[in-house]
Formats: sequence, structure tokens, C-alpha cells
Amino acid sequence: MYRALQTTQTHPEVSISEFIGVRNLHLSSDAIQGSMRLAMPDQIELEYVQQMMMWLLFKKNPQHIAQLGLGAASLTKFCYRQFSQAKVTAIELNPHVIKACHEHFKLPPNDERLQVLEMDAMEFVCDSNNHHQLDILQVDLYDAAAEAPALSSPAFYRACADCLKDDGMLTVNLFGNPDNYEANCNANIEALEAAFDAVVWLPMVHDANTVAIAFKQAPSVDFEALYERATEIRLSMKLPAAKWVNGLKAWMAD
Repeated sequence: MYRALQTTQTHPEVSISEFIGVRNLHLSSDAIQGSMRLAMPDQIELEYVQQMMMWLLFKKNPQHIAQLGLGAASLTKFCYRQFSQAKVTAIELNPHVIKACHEHFKLPPNDERLQVLEMDAMEFVCDSNNHHQLDILQVDLYDAAAEAPALSSPAFYRACADCLKDDGMLTVNLFGNPDNYEANCNANIEALEAAFDAVVWLPMVHDANTVAIAFKQAPSVDFEALYERATEIRLSMKLPAAKWVNGLKAWMAD
């Protein structure tokens, strides 16, 4: 099933498809911008989106989590449901994406803990009122073409770092056109490394998605403790966290 949603000339067309119990969000193309399994609407369906939660290995009880780019609201819903004491803020420029998430992806309405804001991500991270406010920032910013991250400059990542508390972390999806993927990925990594104390990335998963984690302060790494934490995450949140530890360990071994 495939249906288009009403749009305007100023934002990409939003459409919805469904296949074998999974609902997908698209922007003016067949590229999937987010997914939700209808039987488990609050779980994270796509592997790379699950990897965006790998900060859980290092922090259990964040107080404020933000997402830049709403997608199908998978991260926003998951964080809102899993962390009952945390504020969750999502930034999305396209109002039709926000509307689709409310109507088709079970995104709850805004309340005292949840704020989905229609605004530009660069404007949000450059606002001094948001600096030093976040424990976690999750970045997945793509336009309809999905050729490369929509924001990826050193100035952008410095502003992201400014929004984080001293022990804050950022996760980011580095997807792009296969023809220039490596160059785009390397440029993003260089920009991240200029803004953060430590940057690590996991092996590429489906459809050329690479997820990196950036630390405002480099952590001490005890892999035995990380595997124990991964087991806790798997049991409590049904996320394959041991694979993240394997990826981090392989990265450090290279």
C-alpha cells in the first residue's frame, strides 16, 4: 500500500507505504526515512536507528535527550517511553513530517516532557539558550534526495557540542550516495573530531548507514563492563547492544 499525504511547494512531499506489517515514511522518493512495525509501534524497527541508542552503554538515566530530524519518530517515541523522568525534544523543519508522525506513526502530543518543534536544526543548536542543556543529542538529518547529511559542517558540529553538558554524547547517522559516500563520511568524521574529545563509529549496516558516537569528554572503556551493560539493555529495552560493543571493540582494535 502506498499513499501520498497533502504537502506544499516549500517542503518535500511526504508519503506512506506498508509492507508485511511495517509502515514506512518517504520524502518525495522511494528512500525510507523511517519505519514502524505496526505490532510494536514504540520499538525501534531499523538497525541503524537502534544503533543511534548506543550511548546507553555509557549513560543510564539521561535528563534531557534531543533529536535533530524526526523521521518516523522512532527515537523520539522510544526515548519518551523508556525514560519517564527525561525531557525529550525533537527538531523537525518539515511540518508535514510532524503531521504524518502524529497521524500514522503514533507520535504522542506535546506535553511537559515531550516537545516536537517545527524549526531549523542549525537554529536550534546555535541558540545559546540550548547550550549546556542536553545529555544526549541524536542527529539524523536528510532531505528528500538523501545524498548526504543535510548539516555536516565543522560549525554545525561545534554548535552541537555546545548544546551538550560536559559528559554529553552525540550519535549521528552518516548515510549518503554510494558514489561519494566515503568522501562524505570522512568529511563528517573530521568535522566531528574537531568538535569532540573522542569519536568512534560502528561498521556499516543496511543501505550504507554508518552510525558514529561522539563524546564531549572521552570515556574510560572497560569492555567487560560494557558487555554487562549490553545485557541489561537487551533485557530491559530489547535492543541488540552486544553488537554495538562488538563494533566498538573492533574499531579500537584496528
